[in-house]
Amino acid sequence: MGFDPLAETSNGFFGGFQRVPLPLLLLFMLTTIFGGAVMFYLAIFIAAPIPRKPLPSEKSYRTIDLNGNVTDAQPLPSWQDSFHTPREAAQRKGDFSNQGIDIEGAEIFLSLVVPAYNERDRLNGMLEEAVDYLQQHYGDSLNGASAQRTTQGRRKAPNGSAASPPSNVILKGWEALIVSDGSTDKTAETALAFARDHHLPSETIRVILLRENRGKGGAVTHGMRHVRGRYVIFADADGASKFEDLGKLIKACQEIEDAEGRGVAVGSRAHLVGSEAVVKRSFLRNLLMHSFHLLLRLLTPPATAAIKDTQCGFKLFSRPSLPYIIPYMHSEGWIFDVEMLMLAELANIPVAEVPIGWKEVKGSKLNVVWDSLGMAFGLAILRAAWAFGVYRRS
Repeated sequence: MGFDPLAETSNGFFGGFQRVPLPLLLLFMLTTIFGGAVMFYLAIFIAAPIPRKPLPSEKSYRTIDLNGNVTDAQPLPSWQDSFHTPREAAQRKGDFSNQGIDIEGAEIFLSLVVPAYNERDRLNGMLEEAVDYLQQHYGDSLNGASAQRTTQGRRKAPNGSAASPPSNVILKGWEALIVSDGSTDKTAETALAFARDHHLPSETIRVILLRENRGKGGAVTHGMRHVRGRYVIFADADGASKFEDLGKLIKACQEIEDAEGRGVAVGSRAHLVGSEAVVKRSFLRNLLMHSFHLLLRLLTPPATAAIKDTQCGFKLFSRPSLPYIIPYMHSEGWIFDVEMLMLAELANIPVAEVPIGWKEVKGSKLNVVWDSLGMAFGLAILRAAWAFGVYRRS
């Protein structure tokens, strides 16, 4: 029988392995597993995005004054800063109950946040539709200003947080926060010119300039830190969503709000999957869409996974829900919608999915292939970061 070097080597290896004491072998295995877990955690920690802090100039806004002139930059009030200052002071004293710490009361009925990156050519059309609807249904911001500042009739939730005013407290008025996300065209000027040409009251349209592009998620989150409305909707600047369906979202949100007044309503295009607009898309785009939906169902928690359309840029939040979502946002790219919904689920905030009208609009900045791959990677990192404690609600 010939000499088999491979067999001899194998026998020598396993023979030596068997001579290793069992406690030492177990220690080696545990050390290997622990080391692998540490390396995995470090990889997630490095890959997980950390949003940059707003620059001082980004905490200001411009609007149109009573004479139709553009104002100088004015300080941008932030409910988040007002909410977290007493909260952090209480936590430093060991009190984590959040009792008696309320989000500032709403001043107007609705806030619209529009993230805009080089949207000079599409913004006017979107604002025409939105402002026409808002003016008809909610009046202008000046009409509601006196009523909104009162806190009379605000009910307290069991945990002491502020809930939305009861239905017998009438809130009117609206505002639009246009967040120019590092735009290099005349996006900001377009928004201000729209306010002037339509003779909108001062402060109705506020324009926020981000010095550097943050991404859609970063722009939306930044704008939502500074809203004054009882309800907050963010909408894409392309006007693809049918704005008059806003009423359906508000109704759905009001129907599901919990005792604290928390609720989220998401616009959905899922009912359009078999429509002509979707059927005419390329095979590659439809394949990537279905693949992403499958990935969402696999990687997200149950309530978020049950939402058929997480990426529609038309989502409504009641004011009391904001402190449970906005301060903990990390994603600044396309995947930010999913993080918002995951945070809502983590806080047990009711979420309703509402079918809305929608149309394709030319000029999209989404690169179907690369952005789809980026969204898949971002989703995996996002889920891992929350699952393994890289991101925390503290």
